[in-house]
Order: sequence, then structure tokens, then C-alpha cells
Amino acid sequence: MAFELPELPYAYDALAPYMSAETLEFHHDKHHQAYVTNGNNLLEGSGLESKSLEDIVCESHGSNAGLFNNAGQHYNHIHFWSWMKKGGGGTSLPGKLQSAIDSDLGGYDKFRANFIAAGLTQFGSGWCWLAVNNGKLEIMKTPNGENPLVTGASPILGCDVWEHSYYIDYRNARPKYLEAFVDNMINWDYVLEMYEATGA
Repeated sequence: MAFELPELPYAYDALAPYMSAETLEFHHDKHHQAYVTNGNNLLEGSGLESKSLEDIVCESHGSNAGLFNNAGQHYNHIHFWSWMKKGGGGTSLPGKLQSAIDSDLGGYDKFRANFIAAGLTQFGSGWCWLAVNNGKLEIMKTPNGENPLVTGASPILGCDVWEHSYYIDYRNARPKYLEAFVDNMINWDYVLEMYEATGA
């Protein structure tokens, strides 16, 4: 399947002051567009043209680094835009998700601390994740454009800790960015949608 840049599900300034319009314009219009353009070029002749994006990510992992990097980042960003919303974040989670976080991760406060820690301790560029692995929630981190799909897990929430995701707004203060993401931007309804899709 050809890659296409999705429209943002909100206005460029919708996430301000936690994520600026300038950040979204560069991140979505330039960085994500580059993954789409480069990914389509690398997809041509790869033998994976008819596969789903998830299959392209998994099948190019370890065998076609250029395609994998761009396909992985395309997948990550498609969901990243929907994992955020105006007035998001906070402790008011859908009941099913709250129950899973309580039983699998020791409650919301522990989830928050460990998710932020995963983002802080990811050296260099990468992502921190909440994923379903063997039917249970798990916090993970991956370098560069990798995601939990390549280990057989299903990502249901991810935060981009590449510098282009936060440097305009937070400079080198990655902790403040991660705190703002969790406390003020997460679209818990979309997280629930992805959680339910796993059948966990």
C-alpha cells in the first residue's frame, strides 16, 4: 500500500501551549511528509507493495533498513497525531483502560512514572510505549523508528522523543515535554480504541 500523509485531526494550534503550532507544522508537514515520500520511493520494487503498513514494518525489519525506518516512522506518526487531543491527558481514563492499568501496571501513578522514565532513559532518538504483550499491558521503549510491532506486541500509546518533537517548545527539557504529554495531551479514547482492537 502506498503511504499517504494523514491530515492532523485538529488545528495546528489546538495543543498549545503544550505543543506549539510551529512544532506541529515542522513535525507533521516536514518530518512526517519526508517519511511518506522516502517510504514510497523505497517501497517500490521491494516486493511488499501490496502489504498492509503493519506487515511492511514487520517484514522489512532486519532485512531492508531504509524501508523499515520510514515505514516504522510513518506508522508511529499516523497514531501519534491521534494519541493527542486538545484538553487531553489527566487521570480520568475510560473504565476498561483504568482497570487494565490497575491490574497490569500497579495503577495510574505507577504507569505515569514508568512511562515518563521510559521516555527519559531512551538514549538518543526513539519512542516510549504502552503496549499489549501476551494479553497484558507493558511499558516499553524503542530506538529510532522501531515500535513494539517488531517484537510481536501491539502498541496502544506512544510518545515521540526525537528532538524534533519537543526542541522548539522545550529545548533540551525532555522531562517537561513528557510530563506535558501525559498530563495534558493524551487522547485516552483513542488509546482505548487501540486497546480494544487487540482483543486483550
